[in-house]
Amino acid sequence: MKTRFIVSILLTASIALPAIGADNQEMVMEARKVIKQFATHLKGELKAAMKEGGPVNAISVCNDRAPGITDEVSASSGWSVARTSLKPRSTANSPLPWERKVMEEFEAKKAAGADPRTLDYSDVVEENGRKVFRYMKAIPTGKVCLNCHGGDEVKPEVEMRLKSLYPSDRARGFKEGDIRGAFVLKRTF
Repeated sequence: MKTRFIVSILLTASIALPAIGADNQEMVMEARKVIKQFATHLKGELKAAMKEGGPVNAISVCNDRAPGITDEVSASSGWSVARTSLKPRSTANSPLPWERKVMEEFEAKKAAGADPRTLDYSDVVEENGRKVFRYMKAIPTGKVCLNCHGGDEVKPEVEMRLKSLYPSDRARGFKEGDIRGAFVLKRTF
């Protein structure tokens, strides 16, 4: 399974997001639990790496461990789990067209005053003749994220490590509270 990664957005046009039906509420709740499992695991490893060697050390968690954590959570939960962004660190993590539209809508809602922590989306589509439940949840930028994703906050040694691992990195210039990206979950039924 190819693992994709994190991040952000902006568009002037708005898309109409379908309402979540009662039938989908159970799937939404399950998707949120999977995200919590993934985020808790990744955050724990990032905190340990930061404590051990600072931001340069934490970069290795995102580069080396995050794909494995994603695969582990996907396998144990039965969901396809990913992260994406309009400003990806790696081009392999660029959003699919539907993900881009949703993230652009998240940005429009944030610009209108919505709290990024509350932004999510779900729908059911048909892919290859099968129904697929899709769910996205915005990832707000926390203060600690600025060590690697901020502007002036990024130290030269971090900058050098990022450039060596991610030559096409666009995941920069974020401020605390910005939408850094989105969790993307899918389940075929």
